[in-house]
Amino acid sequence: MRPRLIASISALAAMLAAPLPGQTPSAAPRAKAKSSTIPRTPDGHPDLQGVWTNATITPLERPAALAGKATLTDAEAAALEKNSAEELAKVDGASEHPLLAAAGSNGTGGYNVLFIDRGSEFARVDGVKRTALIVDPPDGKVPPMTAEARQRVGGGFGRLDSVKDRPLAERCLLGFGSTSGPPMLPVLYNNNYQIVQTPDHVMILVEMVHDARIVRMNGTHPPPNVRQWLGDSIGHWDGDTLVVDTTNFTDKTRFRGSSENLHVIERFTRTDANTILYRVTIDDPTTFTKIWTLEYPFVATPGPIYEYACHEGNYAETDILGGARKADAEAGRK
Repeated sequence: MRPRLIASISALAAMLAAPLPGQTPSAAPRAKAKSSTIPRTPDGHPDLQGVWTNATITPLERPAALAGKATLTDAEAAALEKNSAEELAKVDGASEHPLLAAAGSNGTGGYNVLFIDRGSEFARVDGVKRTALIVDPPDGKVPPMTAEARQRVGGGFGRLDSVKDRPLAERCLLGFGSTSGPPMLPVLYNNNYQIVQTPDHVMILVEMVHDARIVRMNGTHPPPNVRQWLGDSIGHWDGDTLVVDTTNFTDKTRFRGSSENLHVIERFTRTDANTILYRVTIDDPTTFTKIWTLEYPFVATPGPIYEYACHEGNYAETDILGGARKADAEAGRK
């Protein structure tokens, strides 16, 4: 997810009270769904099928103004949500705004409020609203990068001389912000997913860029020389929880600077008729100094998922690169 904090949340959060005793995800009792409330497939496993959304204004990392405060009371959340909605209403007609900048359109007029659909509420888990998607480390922050990773990503994108050098999201090959995952993160818009489930496979269709993840049940990962943009996902059932183990990533996606050693473990638990609790662990010892974990709900939403069009007839790529070639040629003649 692009590293932009919603200013309205941070500003109002600074006025909130200190965290209440016991307000941490680890301290909160994990809600267990009654078996009778969970739809099941003919083979007896929880039925995860349907259309879901993970849209939320809960940020990936806890804002500084909420440091030490893992959860919010309903009254605190309502105040922040109201302020966030009021800030969103100000986006239309603004030449510059943090939300437009996060969408890559600050000052260009490429987006307006119609395109922003990031949700209107904080994510609720175990009956309380969370201030960050990250639940471990307890500070709600992405662990520091290793020295090796800092050196690896220090060069940035380089010159980007070729269309093939441009980011995958810019070329509409994958959705931006790891919306397709894993991990499947909420972004500024198009946060819908459709799950289709059989005894042998689980398919997750991502609304943005219509990415499709195929989870093979009870399989084995291919050898290390077989790499895929979304990794290779193997699933199994741990009681009523679908556990998805993903390895074999390429070096093209690089989730937050990750390496080919990235290992992602997702857990999908249907807690009631309208909710899937999604818990995901990120393990890459060559990139992050410790393992870290996110947790948030996927909530049932009316379907269907409509066709997504990222861009058509993208003449900007040829114009930008063509202009760069011309500038290089002119510089060479001087």
